[in-house]
Amino acid sequence: MAFLFSFFATPAFIKFLSRRGYGQHIRDDGPKTHHVKRGTPTMGGIVLILATVVGYLTSHLVTGVVMTTSALLVIGLIVGLGFVGYVDDWLKVVKQRSLGLRAREKLLGQALVAGAFGVLATRFPDDLGLTPMSEYLSTVRDTSIKLGIGIVVLWAIFMVLGTSNGVNLTDGLDGLATGAAVMSFLAFVLIGVWKFGQRCEIAATTNCYTVRDPLDLAVLAAALAGACGGFLWWNASPARIFMGDTGSLALGGGLAGLAMTLRTELLLIPLGGLFVIITLSVIIQTTYFKLSGGKRVFKMAPLQHHFELLGWGEVTIVIRFWIIAGLCVAAALGLFYAQWVVA
Repeated sequence: MAFLFSFFATPAFIKFLSRRGYGQHIRDDGPKTHHVKRGTPTMGGIVLILATVVGYLTSHLVTGVVMTTSALLVIGLIVGLGFVGYVDDWLKVVKQRSLGLRAREKLLGQALVAGAFGVLATRFPDDLGLTPMSEYLSTVRDTSIKLGIGIVVLWAIFMVLGTSNGVNLTDGLDGLATGAAVMSFLAFVLIGVWKFGQRCEIAATTNCYTVRDPLDLAVLAAALAGACGGFLWWNASPARIFMGDTGSLALGGGLAGLAMTLRTELLLIPLGGLFVIITLSVIIQTTYFKLSGGKRVFKMAPLQHHFELLGWGEVTIVIRFWIIAGLCVAAALGLFYAQWVVA
């Protein structure tokens, strides 16, 4: 349902944005090949968010299954970050420049949404005393490292800021971030279903999982993957619409929210491996530039633009980066399953 909504609603939204002239502004200091994209409709993340919510709600209306607190909190995180991104996109469209919100303003908005999620996610225990987010640091399951409520909230803010901005940095070529996000969300579907089948309430083994609402979180992950898949049809090169910060911040929030509620926080590093690599390229470039007095490691950061300036075609870069993203997801799922086998 999420895929179908996204697939059919996106072209209608493209027409709506085009009639009002809500197009993308392109930086003059970026790759010159991007200038042809000037004016392409943006803020497509609105469709992504709506498709996800429609897919998730429809599944519950059809089956009659009650919605869970964990999934609703992740949806709230997605919508909240999407709103911050929307304000940023709207200012870019109105002012016709590549800068919307100031960096501090955007980070503050993201931090407030993430902080609210962290506070609420440590409440609402179920009959077994499980809250949507645990007080313990998790890898593929909770570890013995207890963080405490205050540190958990700060950790949630850190994870959301890192992941949402990582997806935002990756969203620089047609379909790159959307395609990589599909793979990560599908991995969360598998993890959620597996943890549901191996939860401690039913598993006759000590090697079980204590997670609240894992199956419903898998449903939400499937809705996110479907929404991205439908949107990718129109976002692939040559893109007819961009997701904008509305979509990239929301998708990043979805990844972080699922990782925290499914108790796979550190596993998110390989699960979102491409986003991590691209974020590191920006950190390396900025740090080296300051320390070396103006020298650069890459021709341009984020990393995908470095390869553009080397002469690689956009489609070639996207496909090869998708391969990297797929390998990272496969490695993450391998680590997840290997831990269960060893334990």
